Amino acid sequence: MSSAPHVAVPLRTGRFMLAVVAGASCIAASATLIRLADTTAGMAAFFRCAFALPVLWGLMVVDRKRARRRPLPRSARWLARLAGVSFACQLVLWSHAINDVGAGLATVLGNLQVLFVALIAWIALGERPTRRLFIALPVMLVGVVFIGGVFGSDNYGSQPLLGVLFGIGTSVFYAGYILILRAAGLTTGSSAEVGTIAPLYEATLGATIGAAVLAVIVGDVRLDVPWPALGWLAVLAVTAQVVGWVFISRSLPVLPATLTSTLLLIQPAGAVALGAVVFGENPSGEQLFGVAILLIGVLVAAVGRGRAATRGSLATIPFTDEVAARTAKEQPHA
Repeated sequence: MSSAPHVAVPLRTGRFMLAVVAGASCIAASATLIRLADTTAGMAAFFRCAFALPVLWGLMVVDRKRARRRPLPRSARWLARLAGVSFACQLVLWSHAINDVGAGLATVLGNLQVLFVALIAWIALGERPTRRLFIALPVMLVGVVFIGGVFGSDNYGSQPLLGVLFGIGTSVFYAGYILILRAAGLTTGSSAEVGTIAPLYEATLGATIGAAVLAVIVGDVRLDVPWPALGWLAVLAVTAQVVGWVFISRSLPVLPATLTSTLLLIQPAGAVALGAVVFGENPSGEQLFGVAILLIGVLVAAVGRGRAATRGSLATIPFTDEVAARTAKEQPHA
């Protein structure tokens, strides 16, 4: 007796695609807003997270009551806070990259996190990367070389090579943020039981404290931050740290991974465009070629995400500050 045929019911993904586009657009302005604030790297990181904390706390309380979430286990809270410290390091290094190579190129360089997440997971967790990542690796490295201005003399940025180094450091610490937050997620059981806002709140709390300590250590403390700078940082906190994450996190479980990864490339592309419009950033032809090559490499690596998920390996997605919490919760358990 034959079984009934399986009928695939198409999902109405249009509104979820728009949500990803809206979220990526919010995040695309992050580097531009940091540069508009015109304050030290430590203060930018601190206020960005501090302003987001009360908003995330309110969302967490509402979500916990509405969906009857249970509190995070103690071990998960501390791991999420440790992840936040890594996130604070990433923010500080990213601010330095913005100063040295511009808002657009610094954001593009942050996409190298897909490489470091996979490599660290391979070394530390034994999760072998997909074949696509090995193909994408040399492509991304070629893009980094061109962005650093090695082959050109008329490159944008006060110190392009130093900016590239800061960008690589940004990616390393962001990879640490994702992996530690993922470890926190593995201790909570089902994501439906605790939600995704609580881990992000705890991570942002850790990032706020970490940024304050870093600011003291490197001498970045400025008690006379002017109101316009605080205003830009408040906008950054609400748009990138909260709104952008909410839009994207609600869509990740619904849309195909390849489609999401492709749509998220709006973020680095938008950052380059905003840098050009707002600040007149004008990367050289060689640097723009490097941008294109690096993003192609990121896309090649990210396209394998859906297949990797079925095999239990670590998924990778383009650089965004807000998707890490959802990524950590949605990773298949090895």
